Amino acid sequence: MGASRADKELYFQKLKELLNKYPSIFIVNVDNVGSNQMHQIRVALRGKGVVLMGKNTMVRRALRSILSENPQYERLLPHVKGNIGFVFTDRDLNDIRDIIVANKVAAPARAGAYAPKDVTVPAGNTGMEPGKTSFFQALGIPTKIARGTIEIVSDVKVVTAGTRVGPSEATLLNMLNISPFTYGMTVVQVYDRGNTFSPSVLDVDEKELIDRFMTGIKTIAAISLALNYPTIVSVTHSLVNAYKNLLAVALVTEYTFEGVEKVSGKIERLDSEAAIPEHPVDATVIKEYLANPEAFAAAAPAATAAAAAPAEETKAEEQKDEEESEEDMGFGLFD
Repeated sequence: MGASRADKELYFQKLKELLNKYPSIFIVNVDNVGSNQMHQIRVALRGKGVVLMGKNTMVRRALRSILSENPQYERLLPHVKGNIGFVFTDRDLNDIRDIIVANKVAAPARAGAYAPKDVTVPAGNTGMEPGKTSFFQALGIPTKIARGTIEIVSDVKVVTAGTRVGPSEATLLNMLNISPFTYGMTVVQVYDRGNTFSPSVLDVDEKELIDRFMTGIKTIAAISLALNYPTIVSVTHSLVNAYKNLLAVALVTEYTFEGVEKVSGKIERLDSEAAIPEHPVDATVIKEYLANPEAFAAAAPAATAAAAAPAEETKAEEQKDEEESEEDMGFGLFD
């Protein structure tokens, strides 16, 4: 029996209130989710989100009734199919998604149900009597009789993910006490402030987003610089490159300005190579070096000789002291 007119109006009103209150919606699949499990999920979401279920035809009708005022909700209509429901929230999407999918229960394989994953029967002794050997043979499972019981020779995949479980496979798994599946809510689609996207987007962390964004900025800057087309991301590099060109021109000409005086890295290297520590570290050294490098080459040996003179004097004094010491040792004990 369908819902009464009054029930539909109440549902429409509740849906509108939730859409106006919450900016984010999870469209969830509730296949194989029991009433007790649904209650536990509602309790886990209490104060963080609201679960709303309803028939798809009623949900579509309710959404279409508000499209004139809120056309952005039209993006929800293509996803209202199958056994689905809504989870409304204004909290962090990752946290709510984790709560939704965390509640899972183990369940035996049921004939006709879709398998969420591959199921493999492991090798080993089954404890079953030999009379059931034909059942394993019908499923193509190699067996042997060991100590009066059936033993599976090797691992065998009996169910493939995404396919329906057959009656024979379901019976076999139940006979072996294997409950291969876990059932719970699964997120089908996410709606957030007018945009819909796959739940896999939530798996992308913040660092990866920032890295991708920075890679795009670097690419745009490189293209802009190569084309000499100024953009917001390339104008800084263009200014820096122009400033470098001005410095280069100033260093090889008589033109100078305040910025040239602050170029110390190159100056210090040239100053150390010239071995003239008394030179002031400023742009004059570079200009003098570029104008007359021979003078710096001649000054370097002089500075080296000047530095070597004190060392020679010290060595001569040490040698003299040593000779005097040897002469003192030449006297006899009773002289």
